[in-house]
Amino acid sequence: MIKNRIAKSVNAALALGAATSSVLSMGVFAAQEESEKVERIEITGSAIKRTDLEGSLPIQIIDSADIEKSGMSSVPELIASLPAMQGFTTEGESVGGGGGGIQTASLRDLGESYTLVLVNGRRQVSADSGGAVDINAIPLSAIKRVEILTDGASALYGSDAIAGVVNFILKDDVQETTITARYSKPKDTYSANFSITTGFGDISSDGYNIVLSYSHDQKDSLRAADRDFARTGFVQFEHGGQDLVAIAGSSNAIPGNAYISYYDPDDLDGDGRLVESLSFNPYKETTGQCHSSSAPSGTACQFDYTSTLEIQPESKRDNVYAKADFVLADDLRAFASASLSNYSLTARIAPYPTGTFTLDSTSDLVAEYVLPHLTDYQKSNLKEVAARWRTLPGGNRTDEFETKTAQLVAGISGEVSEWSYDATISHGKATRDNNRITGYPLDEEFRALLASGQLNIFVPPEEMSEDQNKLVKGTMFNGNWDKTETSLTSFEAKASGVVAELDSGSVYVGFGIDYRKQQYSVSISDANKNEVVFLDSKGDEFDLERDMYGAFAEVVVPVVENLEVTASLRYDNIGATSDSKRTGEKTVGSSQNDTTYKISAAYRPTEQWLLRASYGTGFKAPTMRQIAEPRIEFGVTSAPYDCPAGLPADKAQYCWSDKLQYDVYREGNGDLKPEKSTQYTLGFVWSGDTGTSFSLDYWNIEMKDQVDRLTQDQIFFNAALYKDLFVTKIDKGTGNTTLAILQAPSNVGKSENSGIDWSLDLTNELAIGTWKFGVQGTYMIESQSLRVGSDDVWETSLGKVGTNAAVTFRNIVRITNSLTYGDFTHALYINGRSGYTDAAADISFYVAEADNWDNAVDGSLILKHVDAYFTMDYQLKYNLTDDSDVAFGVRNLMDKKPPFTLNASAGHQVGYDPRYADPYGRTLYVQANYKF
Repeated sequence: MIKNRIAKSVNAALALGAATSSVLSMGVFAAQEESEKVERIEITGSAIKRTDLEGSLPIQIIDSADIEKSGMSSVPELIASLPAMQGFTTEGESVGGGGGGIQTASLRDLGESYTLVLVNGRRQVSADSGGAVDINAIPLSAIKRVEILTDGASALYGSDAIAGVVNFILKDDVQETTITARYSKPKDTYSANFSITTGFGDISSDGYNIVLSYSHDQKDSLRAADRDFARTGFVQFEHGGQDLVAIAGSSNAIPGNAYISYYDPDDLDGDGRLVESLSFNPYKETTGQCHSSSAPSGTACQFDYTSTLEIQPESKRDNVYAKADFVLADDLRAFASASLSNYSLTARIAPYPTGTFTLDSTSDLVAEYVLPHLTDYQKSNLKEVAARWRTLPGGNRTDEFETKTAQLVAGISGEVSEWSYDATISHGKATRDNNRITGYPLDEEFRALLASGQLNIFVPPEEMSEDQNKLVKGTMFNGNWDKTETSLTSFEAKASGVVAELDSGSVYVGFGIDYRKQQYSVSISDANKNEVVFLDSKGDEFDLERDMYGAFAEVVVPVVENLEVTASLRYDNIGATSDSKRTGEKTVGSSQNDTTYKISAAYRPTEQWLLRASYGTGFKAPTMRQIAEPRIEFGVTSAPYDCPAGLPADKAQYCWSDKLQYDVYREGNGDLKPEKSTQYTLGFVWSGDTGTSFSLDYWNIEMKDQVDRLTQDQIFFNAALYKDLFVTKIDKGTGNTTLAILQAPSNVGKSENSGIDWSLDLTNELAIGTWKFGVQGTYMIESQSLRVGSDDVWETSLGKVGTNAAVTFRNIVRITNSLTYGDFTHALYINGRSGYTDAAADISFYVAEADNWDNAVDGSLILKHVDAYFTMDYQLKYNLTDDSDVAFGVRNLMDKKPPFTLNASAGHQVGYDPRYADPYGRTLYVQANYKF
């Protein structure tokens, strides 16, 4: 009786319809009267199929009605709205931030590789060499519900489930057709969505059911110039009563900067003469100031690259999903499904930065624009003239990331007496092409243009002739650059059933095995191999794979009538990584294995109260790239740096003379150890008689030997400690040796994370209709990790921009309200996250007085507070008929701008952080549904 009453209360809470705040606190998504025959169902976090599913694990449920009411138009939008989600990859990070066109899920800000993403309870092919899944491949229109387990589940699912599990349950047993169309219009851009889902056959009467779903989504780009908070990298602000400007620019400027080296006969080196150098901007030397597109940087100028960006990329997505269920016998079914996705994202970042390249010192260009600014002494001892330029006439660097994903699943399920079983085989493959559309100059063609004397790199863009612009555009490359392929082949089988009957209830046991083969490869095009792009080095190819297998068991014991204990145990073996492209020994690292366990308990002292707790361990192997990646070029640092203090002289000699960006290398580490975790939760649920419920869960996760890379800031600001991570590189433009950094993964030592998840749901029947209120939040108590190489130095991002250049928010909350009367439903949502302490201004910017940009200000003393960020969404839905409805909505109702920040580490955007705020502003949309 107690269990049934709690189940009814939870079912009522589920009916609240509060998107992303409907909390299935006891792991129940359906309640039936005791007299009804109920199908055994498996819930996320357990391998046991039961009719009574109230358990000890905190699970949040979002159903299709919640999704529709929320106004979300994609799975990434839906996931991003959950308060428990932090640290995932966003769309905006593909704008120069390394996002690569993917979007992910991450619970607890532990990172996307610690959150397991399932579809229909099964693993999906990953987007990388680990377990991170690109959730763009999951069709929103085909989702029946989403189950989010906010507790570790390694003892059931194995690696990648330390933070929790997100399980997308797709529609089945569909016998009608639903067509949905939507159009959204923020200022200066738009998006559109269309979907159709249909099905035929009744599994109970016809013995089969087939579901088909197709959806198309497209979103236009958004330019930096269209938003006043993002249109420039020269940001004016006030601090301490002083008007200041923060300048995020690049020495690859237009008009170009000149770099001169000359011999000094009076100070001899080992070769007989010492080389001295200087830099300046000829345009500035002539006019007395930098061009309007640039800011002063000593005697040179820095280009405002931010002004040329598209801060949100354009994208298109097509998803197809098909599922078939067949009854083979009374207690035996067969099923098969196929999902196909084609997602393309086109990112346009600043025009190509040439880096440093030499000029013919006897050319007319040098004679007219460089030599007049040198002394006779410098001219007579001239060694080399070089320049840095921005190929603005060639247009933005435009990269298309096209990802094609296919997932095939087939299996059987059935029942024998009190036992349920199923076996499944699946194969998934994802291919991501990086196509360079334009904006990358061809090496031979661009060098020939420079040598021809037809291109003047020292004049402003508006003074370049139409012929010069055409000549530059004519040198741009178009074609495929590289391809990333991942695949996952798996087999799993499990069974569960009742093994004993006690006075307090049934004892359930479940067990299973699984096997997975994972592959990850990167191949480069012939153009990439031949280094056809100006000063661009070829990429590296690798073809990685490994095998994994595991076995698990689970038991549920009703100790007494109101106390239930669940225990699970799992063994994992993750094989060594092999690289078929590697010369010599093909295998890197060694196989890794571990046994993990979990114990949880649920106690119901009264009909209204549920007390729950869990304790478990986790295991995660490093990704294949973390282990076996060869040393590869990884672009340049996200911010310019001075030559770091404490760097040994033998390396410091290769520093830039100015504050500039440095090249970055990455590579794997075959000596990495597996990561291990211990975690526990403690919480309660109170359920009232009138649709009221409140839940609160404390969680704590400790990890040791956590794998991570030192950030660029950590390396540069601790150069003496990390001197071995400074390496050299030959500059292709000049042939000179330059400084670079190496970011290799290490076992960070230890991390500690804890917090509280809470939710409140209310339902009231008013005179005018039904009012439903929900609020869900996450409060972070602790989030810190040991610095790499240290035993006692802890670093944190909690409530501030940490050394990882990211933020862990102390508070995230989502409030929902809906009022239904007649055929009308009003829904209002409030989304909020707490403020935080910003990064020191000098990390990403040169700071100066606003009225005199040559007067520098010490940016290391500027630590601003970033304001809390709240937005409101509204929707009005009207049921035209029983089979059709139309909804009008407004996202970001109050047109709230992103809070100002001086942290520019997420991508090329400046003035706001694209990971944490919505750049679109107020967005109107209309949506219509029709069923038949």
